[in-house]
Amino acid sequence: MKKILVISALLSAVLMAEEAPAQEVFEADQPNVVVVEPVVVTVPAPAPEPAAHEGQVCPQDMQEPPHSAKRPDSYKKIRINVTGQGVAPTMTSSPAQAYALAKRAAIADAYRLLAEKVKGVRIEGSDKIKNMMVQRSEVRTFVDAVIAEAEIIETVFQDGLCEVEMELNIDPKQWHSILASR
Repeated sequence: MKKILVISALLSAVLMAEEAPAQEVFEADQPNVVVVEPVVVTVPAPAPEPAAHEGQVCPQDMQEPPHSAKRPDSYKKIRINVTGQGVAPTMTSSPAQAYALAKRAAIADAYRLLAEKVKGVRIEGSDKIKNMMVQRSEVRTFVDAVIAEAEIIETVFQDGLCEVEMELNIDPKQWHSILASR
């Protein structure tokens, strides 16, 4: 770096000498002599690093925190855990098929449980009464939700029963929008 600066300084001095008008008339006997005075270029030394003091933060050391770090200390994601259960059918061609079907049923049950917790359950009921006696009683439940990014934490298969533990993390902003849509 220093060599480049010295070379550039010499070149600029030569160029300035060529452009400068001649102030004296030289005699023909004497050769033309150009006197170049050296130009000294100094490179400023980098500023010393400030000493880091424990517990102190200097303004020049501060950086803008990333978007996710701007959340207050009280911010926490809402975590919902459920355990879905599925039973293997008795008439299967292999233990692997029984396991796969039980696991699929347990996953579907876990998704249903998550949907019930997130969006709630709509319940309809009706009773048919004749001569002051219940003829028919019917209760129907409905769940309408979209569950995304749920994670399977653990799968246990024992004695034909498959249990799948599933977890869903929800941002509090999402939770408020879900509650507002009810």
